[in-house]
Amino acid sequence: MTKRALFLDRDGVINVDHGYVHRKEHYEFIDGIFELVAEAVARNFLVIIVTNQAGIGRGYYTEEQFQILMEWVRSEFARRAGRIDDVYFCPYHPEHGIGPYKCQSPMRKPGPGMIQLACKEHDIDPSASLLVGDNITDMLAGIRAGVGINLLYSPNVAPVELASGLEAVERISSLREAIKYLD
Repeated sequence: MTKRALFLDRDGVINVDHGYVHRKEHYEFIDGIFELVAEAVARNFLVIIVTNQAGIGRGYYTEEQFQILMEWVRSEFARRAGRIDDVYFCPYHPEHGIGPYKCQSPMRKPGPGMIQLACKEHDIDPSASLLVGDNITDMLAGIRAGVGINLLYSPNVAPVELASGLEAVERISSLREAIKYLD
């Protein structure tokens, strides 16, 4: 039986994007994220993080530091009646990566690779799933992967005209608004 997933971008959706956050003392959860994840879990959604992490590729922090932080993040969700089922990240950057991290990767959003891999590994039906991101690249990745509902979280930004091809994108200004899309 295929499953549904709530796909979440990390920086700007789960935590305030302070720029290359890799330590828990700089990690600030966004209001409403715990309620959204708890509700998704209650409705039998898998919760999957899909995040570009160019800070690794740029040499600002290591994959090990990222994994340590994400284990702490997962424990914070577990303490609040939620859970993160898996975390997919892309450390590569085609221009600013260093050494082996300087390359083009289908995993890097707007590419759909992370979402497609998660769907394959967890038997997820993307068309029955939901993605919440704060950037057009998140929306493009979701659309390209066949995600049924793509929500652009933009709490402080005035609405702008979306480019052609993004008609399937809905806008939300609060993470709690995403709960109604979990049906």
